[in-house]
Amino acid sequence: MTNWERLTPQEIKELQEDFLDWYDAHQRNLPWRENHDPYRIWISEIMLQQTRVVTVIDYFYRFMEAFPDIATLASAPEEQLLKLWEGLGYYSRARNIQAAAQEIVAHYNGQMPQTIEEISSLKGIGPYTAGAIASIAFGLPEPAIDGNVMRVISRLFTIQADIAKPASRKVFDQAMRKILPPEAPGDFNQALMDLGSSICTPTSPQCMECPLQNYCQAYETDTVAQYPVKSKKQPPKPVYYLAYCLQNQKGEYLLVQRPETGLLAKMWTFPLVEVTQEEYRRYQLAYEEGQLVLDLVAEDAVPALPVWSEAVPSVVWQTRHLGEISHIFSHLKWHVLLFYGRVTKEQKLPEGARWVAGANFDQYVFPKPQQKLVALWQKNRSNNKDF
Repeated sequence: MTNWERLTPQEIKELQEDFLDWYDAHQRNLPWRENHDPYRIWISEIMLQQTRVVTVIDYFYRFMEAFPDIATLASAPEEQLLKLWEGLGYYSRARNIQAAAQEIVAHYNGQMPQTIEEISSLKGIGPYTAGAIASIAFGLPEPAIDGNVMRVISRLFTIQADIAKPASRKVFDQAMRKILPPEAPGDFNQALMDLGSSICTPTSPQCMECPLQNYCQAYETDTVAQYPVKSKKQPPKPVYYLAYCLQNQKGEYLLVQRPETGLLAKMWTFPLVEVTQEEYRRYQLAYEEGQLVLDLVAEDAVPALPVWSEAVPSVVWQTRHLGEISHIFSHLKWHVLLFYGRVTKEQKLPEGARWVAGANFDQYVFPKPQQKLVALWQKNRSNNKDF
């Protein structure tokens, strides 16, 4: 018998009452909690995936101002949507939101469906988000189980299931359904979210302040640090790129649009050339960062940089790189070395590439790595009036 199955009806009732009383007194004041609008709850929960609350708040306000309802979101230009999402990362989330909004308009008259099955069928809405919408917006007794909640519940009932394994979710679902109050499932789910973010944290949990202390098996057995059980995931694979900040004689910079599918789909970056780690280190040393004066030289003065495209065959490169950036995706870690060069002879650019004035960069959707590269470019410009 599991620890949650050993709870008596009276113990469950007391746990629920104590926890909801704590939530009434300590709940966070967040913009998506101003009402029970399922649209606001949906957007906030998607934004909060892999992103801190303090970061999301401003994005949420801007998003709601631009797309106040599902119909507006469904019909919005994708570029506008991605521009508003710029900096949040995981851009497939934004595309999935719009696809789901279009589905809601087409099949549900523009209103969020109200059953867990229909909510779960929408693109980009997994079990956690579906549970959050169903419980908070519609009062359905559905658990909303994310990493914070699994941490709290694993400590509460000393659950040995590995939270890194998808199959473990069934265990936490069973435990949650045992203690979820049918009269206030939304508040209970949100209380768990708040507890996990403020008190029952991954390290240094504040057990003496926890409203569930009297019910917590890990606290009672002095094993809080052992939970949750989580196997280590593989580190992200390193990938190495050279990025080219290329400027033409008009002072414009070359931007390239990424493919329609895959990582950072349809976003704009400086031209990127993938290289091996050894090649990356060789170019890093040969074009050593340091001097800040403009010193353009022919390619044969240092090891020639790989050609990005035959459309820009003639480039005079600066003799130093402008610095490097790194960026971690869920499965990849990009290492990018930035170079500056001037194109002395232009040819017709391939599809998906264009010359853009630096003042117009804000009209293009830049992923986070490109934002970091632009920051490097701007830093070098500010340090060198002749750049």
